[in-house]
Amino acid sequence: MEQEKIEIYGTFGPACKAQDVLEDMIRCGMTGMRLNLSHTTLKKSKEYIDNYKKAASKLGLKPQILIDMQGPELRIGNMDEIYLQEKQTAMFVSNAAISGTETSKDLVVENTQEILRIPVPVEVLEVIKTNMQVLLDDGKIRTKVLEVTGQEAVVQVLMGGKLKSHKSIKIVDVNVTMPILTNYDMENIRQAKEYGVTALMQPFVFSGEDLKKVRELLKKEKMEFLKIFAKIENRMGVEHLDSILPEADLIVIARGDLGNDMPLWELPKVQKNIELACKKYDKPYMVVTQMLSSMEENPLPTRAEVSDIFHAVYHGAKAVMVTGETAVGKYPVEVIKYLSNTALEAKRYLENKAE
Repeated sequence: MEQEKIEIYGTFGPACKAQDVLEDMIRCGMTGMRLNLSHTTLKKSKEYIDNYKKAASKLGLKPQILIDMQGPELRIGNMDEIYLQEKQTAMFVSNAAISGTETSKDLVVENTQEILRIPVPVEVLEVIKTNMQVLLDDGKIRTKVLEVTGQEAVVQVLMGGKLKSHKSIKIVDVNVTMPILTNYDMENIRQAKEYGVTALMQPFVFSGEDLKKVRELLKKEKMEFLKIFAKIENRMGVEHLDSILPEADLIVIARGDLGNDMPLWELPKVQKNIELACKKYDKPYMVVTQMLSSMEENPLPTRAEVSDIFHAVYHGAKAVMVTGETAVGKYPVEVIKYLSNTALEAKRYLENKAE
């Protein structure tokens, strides 16, 4: 019995912008590309998209382009790249307070002072309190709030690292209400047809009502053809899966932020529960985050990574995706080769098992 084809997605970035590189990625099994709109726009990414379309046309592939929206995710504003050291003191400052407006797209914070300043959305400063922990860049950096005064907060670095603009912010055990789609998102959605976008990835879906609102906005903009991929990225999304599943075209098990919302040892159990829920509702799902993260620097994956990919597909994933591995990694073609071949091996195993 022939199994359904697995979709293999890469992510646009400088490492894979050349047409010949994209052609090699397609030859290795890539079926679609993701564009992260937290760091760019469709207009600014025209060269990437055009090269992908040319590569796909040359090889007879119907191009799939996913736009990953900003959505309600909290992110760092524009700033110089800094390095935060353990036990160091830093300061969260409001984007609006610095720029004098409600946005900071053109703002660059220069960190020349002794206490490093980190621009954050005003919504962060409205809810954080002393002793709360705030995670930055998918949890790679961990801070503790020492003091909050108006539109500033002093924090201590518990776990340091490199930090730059637009990285994620997560307040431990706190959910912050944000617009489901920002004005910036809507600007990109209005251009989706022009650039050949086939689906949008909606971050931090809390309930089915969120997706209903997205569909209403798509209908208003005459963009109903776009499929909606719902990213499950926190406990609330997991708890409301029953309402989300009927409204989504595909579920994305987004293990980055999802892993920030719980002890990491609980993440595999939660992933399995989402998989089972998707199977119950016959809803396709995608597994993402750190599928081959070691290959950003190395030409070969770890044994654990290929095992992770194999089991994701074996347990029923319709699609798998890599992010930084192809966007900024050193070996984008090799990444797709290992991702695709490992997924194919899992499909073969399932086919042989079904005979």
